[in-house]
Amino acid sequence: MQTEANKPVCIVVGVGPGNGEALARRFSSAGYAIALLARRTALTQRLAAELPDARAFACDVAIAGMVEQVFAGIADEMGVPDTLIYNAGKGVWGAVDQVGADDFEQAWRTNTLGLFLTARQVIPAMKAGGQGNIVVIGATASRRGVARTAVFAPARMAQRALAESMARYLGPAGVHVSLLIVDGVVGCPETRAQFAGRADDAFIDPDAIATTALQLARQDRSAWSFEVDVRPFNEKW
Repeated sequence: MQTEANKPVCIVVGVGPGNGEALARRFSSAGYAIALLARRTALTQRLAAELPDARAFACDVAIAGMVEQVFAGIADEMGVPDTLIYNAGKGVWGAVDQVGADDFEQAWRTNTLGLFLTARQVIPAMKAGGQGNIVVIGATASRRGVARTAVFAPARMAQRALAESMARYLGPAGVHVSLLIVDGVVGCPETRAQFAGRADDAFIDPDAIATTALQLARQDRSAWSFEVDVRPFNEKW
């Protein structure tokens, strides 16, 4: 699973400011060639120009035909992926009578269907090679449905169930599936402006999340983790 430059290929799905960009930079610095996937390519094209052996691909992960086409292009241009990081997420905040059916469906399509579609593109080669990593960036909402997560929590719960099912199925084939539960507000320009009164160390550092994801991808198969939490030291939980 190597590129022509003898680098393992990592696909980062859902590259935006914050986690996505940090994941791309961290895995690039660790020696991976990076496929950068997002619906809009302004950021990914800039990153592709900056990072060595990185390429940007426009992709809506909820559209099966587009996913299949993009992943075929990645395999042709970069090689068979070693690692898939699923960071795409969507949801609005609101109680059950404050959100619409379209909100509910779109959250499920991005958080769960997208994982299903993208994972199916990498699983055959990973199984055949007896190795590979699928790292899912999840959320605390996958464990509890509070009042204003009527859209977000069901989608994230379904995502967690899918990830666990894949982990149980693919582990014996040598493919490591892990879920990184993000509990807290990720620090990026948008969230820091939104929570202007919050202390700096109350945000989760995206670079720290990316480092944990890399650790999961490099775990020895004798001691694999499935679910790992990350939260600021002062976060209530």
